[in-house]
Amino acid sequence: MHAAEAAANRLGLRLAPIVLPNAPHYDFTGAVNAARARGAQALLALMSPGFFAERERFVQSASAQRMPASFGLRQFAELGGLMSYGADIVEMYGRAADYVAKILKGAKAGELPVEQPNKFELVINLKTAKALGLVMPQAILARADQVIE
Repeated sequence: MHAAEAAANRLGLRLAPIVLPNAPHYDFTGAVNAARARGAQALLALMSPGFFAERERFVQSASAQRMPASFGLRQFAELGGLMSYGADIVEMYGRAADYVAKILKGAKAGELPVEQPNKFELVINLKTAKALGLVMPQAILARADQVIE
């Protein structure tokens, strides 16, 4: 959250954080309504494992309320979110499997180096942008790893 706030400040934007408490089912509709009531014109969803499990409902809620939303994983954009930018989760799981293999071969987990993702991907859902009446800048489309049309 601190990194997002710092980036927003540099861009002259104001964040209006909405925290969703852990629950059996997140109230995405209520969160979008609360964000809009605070003046939000778009959502930046900071990821949580629970969000991924309910990604379809999250995207549907934002779409139903015509709220542009950016997510941290491509699966959200593939389901109809406006865009995503984040680590390649498939690569991350592959790296985790490498760690498991090393441990099973006798490596001590505490002695393995901590790794961070090194592949990030930008996915733009142009169908969603058009449905929201948004025009995506050509510079962003040119940088995208995938454009969903």
